[in-house]
Amino acid sequence: MSGREFPDRPWVGIGCLAFRGDEVLLVRRRHPPRAGEWSVPGGAQHLGETAEDAARRELREEAGMEVGALALVACVDVLQRDDEGAVRFHYTIIDFAGRWFSGEPRAGDDASEARFFTPAELPRLGLWAEALRVIATARERLPPG
Repeated sequence: MSGREFPDRPWVGIGCLAFRGDEVLLVRRRHPPRAGEWSVPGGAQHLGETAEDAARRELREEAGMEVGALALVACVDVLQRDDEGAVRFHYTIIDFAGRWFSGEPRAGDDASEARFFTPAELPRLGLWAEALRVIATARERLPPG
């Protein structure tokens, strides 16, 4: 079995964006990597679980939310190498997005906070550039809500 550090294969992560009007739900990460930072809700896909089921589960677990139909938004590879060039970490993150259906934001298992943010609030959060790109792409792909 492969560990996450110096793996023999990529680890699959699933993200799930929830939109309520023009607001997007984000969670503050409780654990490393990037503990304390705001992020897209998500986590590892389980064996035997479809990607969409993983997206819905992670959204429920981390933020107590449900969304309607999901749209595939992006696939992002995160690679980190050591000084000799060996792959230290490799995550392939598949991001989905949907319109808010039910639930109020509440921090769950891997999150210390969960809340909706307006587009104007996003620049002050220090989000990873890829997270901002995925949020913008999701806004383009989702029907108006």
